[in-house]
Amino acid sequence: MRQKELRIALVCYGGISLAVYMHGVTKELWKLARASQAFHADGTEASGVEQVYRALLEHIEQSHALKLRILPDILTGASAGGINAVFLAQAIHSGQSIEPLTRMWLENADVEQLVDPEARPWSRAAKLWAMPIVWFLLRRPDNAVTASVAPETRAEVRRKVSGLIRSRWFEPPFSGAGFSRMIRDALAAMAAGEAGAPLLPAGHPLDLWVTATDFRGHKELLRLNSPPVIEESEHRMPIGFRSLTPREIGQGLAHPSELIFAARATASFPGAFPPLRLAEIDEIANEAGGWPGRAAFLRRIMPGHVEQGTTEHVSLVDGSVLVNRPFASAIAALGARPVQREVDRRIVYIDPRPDRRSALERDSAQPVGFFGAILGSLSTIPREQPIRDNLEAIERQSYEAEKLHRMVEALRPEVEAAVDKLFGHTLFLNRPTPARLGQWRAKAQQVAAEEASFAFHSYAQAKMAGIVDQLAQLVTDAAPGMDSSQHEPVARSFRRELEARGLTSLTAPGGGASAAAVEFLRAHDLTFRIRRLRLLARRIAREWQGEAGADDAALEQARSAVYQALNLYMERDSAEHFGADFPAIAAKALEQPGLVLDTLAARRVLPELDGAAEAIISAALEALDKPLRRRMLLAYLGFPYYDVATLPLMRNEGLTEYDPVKVDRISPEDATSIRSGGTDATLRGIEFFNFGGFFSRAYRENDYLWGRLHGAERMIDLVCSTVPEGVDPVVAARFKRDAFLAVCDEEAERGLCAIGGVDVLRAEIMARLGGE
Repeated sequence: MRQKELRIALVCYGGISLAVYMHGVTKELWKLARASQAFHADGTEASGVEQVYRALLEHIEQSHALKLRILPDILTGASAGGINAVFLAQAIHSGQSIEPLTRMWLENADVEQLVDPEARPWSRAAKLWAMPIVWFLLRRPDNAVTASVAPETRAEVRRKVSGLIRSRWFEPPFSGAGFSRMIRDALAAMAAGEAGAPLLPAGHPLDLWVTATDFRGHKELLRLNSPPVIEESEHRMPIGFRSLTPREIGQGLAHPSELIFAARATASFPGAFPPLRLAEIDEIANEAGGWPGRAAFLRRIMPGHVEQGTTEHVSLVDGSVLVNRPFASAIAALGARPVQREVDRRIVYIDPRPDRRSALERDSAQPVGFFGAILGSLSTIPREQPIRDNLEAIERQSYEAEKLHRMVEALRPEVEAAVDKLFGHTLFLNRPTPARLGQWRAKAQQVAAEEASFAFHSYAQAKMAGIVDQLAQLVTDAAPGMDSSQHEPVARSFRRELEARGLTSLTAPGGGASAAAVEFLRAHDLTFRIRRLRLLARRIAREWQGEAGADDAALEQARSAVYQALNLYMERDSAEHFGADFPAIAAKALEQPGLVLDTLAARRVLPELDGAAEAIISAALEALDKPLRRRMLLAYLGFPYYDVATLPLMRNEGLTEYDPVKVDRISPEDATSIRSGGTDATLRGIEFFNFGGFFSRAYRENDYLWGRLHGAERMIDLVCSTVPEGVDPVVAARFKRDAFLAVCDEEAERGLCAIGGVDVLRAEIMARLGGE
């Protein structure tokens, strides 16, 4: 049985009230992950739509000999989409239910709930002098409500907008503290409810990143040629969390105050909410007994302000002001993750309005007016900037991986001939032991270096530069107070230390690696080891599977062994491995680089890991017949030849993944099984300039239900797309219909949405797809 993990990095856009739709989508991802967990846990029951997802996984196992596990392990978000990311991350990490967030969105995400009590009109007669303004905005011909709101909801929207206009002026109408308490209460309801096991394997990292905007900015150093250093004002403030998944049930991703801070900061929409200041979260934390990790949290997310003593004066506004589509955070989190089996990595983004067209584009024939130019420059254009740059970066990464694969395949005949010549007459080649495998591996590496002749020089320089950069990145990530501007100074410090130790060059006078170079590489060359096992895993998974005469069970055992060995090394690619005192040691990298390098070598113990990994590999080789055993040995021992040839050309020491990262979108345009027409045909929150959902519960219920239905359809599409030969479209359509009806059943039973709306959707599903 072939095993694979579908790992999902989720990107939640900012979308104002369309965040309710995005919540419906994220709930289906949560339910799919729960179904996957139940599928892999013997005896665990599933019900509702989770049972449909589980049945799909069972069908793929039985019909396609593929056992699939779904792991949403990277979550990013901006603005109100960031709130969805925060709650989903908490549910995945703790095993708690995400249902309290549904209640928060449906019951409390309304202007009448969000308005600050001090800002509300005290009577219908309040601010009578403002009524002409209300009439001009809401009742004149072609007014905003008439132009953008459905007839049946206009009276409700006009009443609520009138209240907003007659509330306080020149101050945000919504309550920041009230918003923070809403978030706190929803998190508390999650914690008080029944919890299951965390939805990722124990020890697997979970990354959460949300964007925020530092309104006044903080100082950052920028290194130039002349002058050497200048100060710049940086306004981006990403708020990140990384935690290894616990075994315990109910353990939160972070202290509740930190999650409240992140959710409130990322969704602090300018003009609607006051900017977030630290005192607001402190007040709420004190109500619950304090915030024990406050100082460490602030040092991590705003080190510049901590150093300058300005944390109490920081004002944070909506993250979508600068970063509305946080792909970069998702891409940056892809590395340093453990592997147990073949991985299908996806970046999935939720875009509720892929059909958007800015006002500037719609009115392209008209001159740009004074206010239109200001609004477009400050808000519309930044928020609607396409994601082309992000997707092109992912495409380039995938192209590099595919190019590397083609190069390796072209080299294979020559490499296998060279290795066969080197070991072909070895007496015990068909009986590898850990000791023999280690000796053969060392010999192959040295001979490959020597035979490369002058080409080894460029390889050695590329390898040295890559290792130093990787170590510098590890240190700057771990050291408190360091940021990306310190990366190059730390790398220079390491290079000077290595030169002082005689490592100006890695090559020996007679060719190949010098003794000092071999010692350095044994201690620090982690990515070489990872690349070698990645190649072996790919060969087993993609090229030898299904060959005539191949023992599938033995191949699966060998593949599992390769991933088990690979995981030993992957665990050493993260700062969490080096102990609680390592950040303090890493901070000394500029003054004591030798201490830091020696600490990394001592705590990574890569030579000892080599012995453990080769014990695993040699045991797996015993289960293979002689032809496959020989081919696996040729690939393992031949890797140095591949690496010498490809690394200088690729110029990427960190390129350890041979498979491309795929990108999938979830939007109303992509889920048309029930109703075509996309966003305009399904969502109501798009009305009143995407604020419509905050003015009508009926709109929120509609968008939430469609979010679940579209999410269910796209979850099934994602799962089916991991099957190499594909799933029969008729079978996939049947699972989609069952999932849609299960969603309706769940919502009818829960009763948060009007039963009439659920029944209408159920009838439409049955009319379009059949069923009972």
